[in-house]
Amino acid sequence: GVSKSYGSVQALKGISIKLKKGEIVGLLGPNGAGKSTLMKILTGYYTHWEGTIQFFDQDLRTQLEPIQKMTGYLAENNPLYPEMYVVEYLKYNADLYQVSHPPLKEIIQKTGLEQHAKSKISTLSKGYKQRVGLAAALLHNPEVVILDEPTTGLDPNQLIEIRKLIRALGKEKTVILSTHILQEV
Repeated sequence: GVSKSYGSVQALKGISIKLKKGEIVGLLGPNGAGKSTLMKILTGYYTHWEGTIQFFDQDLRTQLEPIQKMTGYLAENNPLYPEMYVVEYLKYNADLYQVSHPPLKEIIQKTGLEQHAKSKISTLSKGYKQRVGLAAALLHNPEVVILDEPTTGLDPNQLIEIRKLIRALGKEKTVILSTHILQEV
C-alpha cells in the first residue's frame, strides 16, 4: 500500500509487492511512472510516503539504518569520482560502509573489473563505469540490490555483460531493477 505524492502529483498509488531472496524483479514503465521514486523510498532516501515497507520483518520507518546496511543501490546517474582510480574508489566506498576487510579482489573479479582496477574512472567506458557503480553497491554484501536503469546508454556488448552480471547476482540476492525498455525486463 505504498503511496507518494509531490504536491498535487501522485507518483505512486497503493503499490504492493512481495519479493523473495534469489529473485530478480523488473519495474517496467515509461519515464515519470514512479520507478525511481519507489527505489528512492526503498533505499530510505525519501522518508515522507504512505504505507508500510518491510525488509526481512524489519520496518523501513523504524529500522532504516539496519535496512540500509543490507541494501546495495546503483543510482540511475551513477555518481562516481572520475579523478579516482577504481580500486581507490572502492576502498573509499568500503570505508563509508564501515567494511573493515572489504572483499575488493572478489568484487573486482565478480564485476569483471580485473583489467581496470588501477585505471582512473574518467578513462573508463560507460559500461565499465556501470560495473564500478555495481561493485561499490556490492562491497558490503547486501541482501537486496536495487538498480535504477542499470543499462541506460550501454552498447550491445556492454548490455550483454551487465545482464550476465545481474543474472548472477539474482542467484544469491534479491535484485530490483527499473527500466523503461521491455527487452530489459
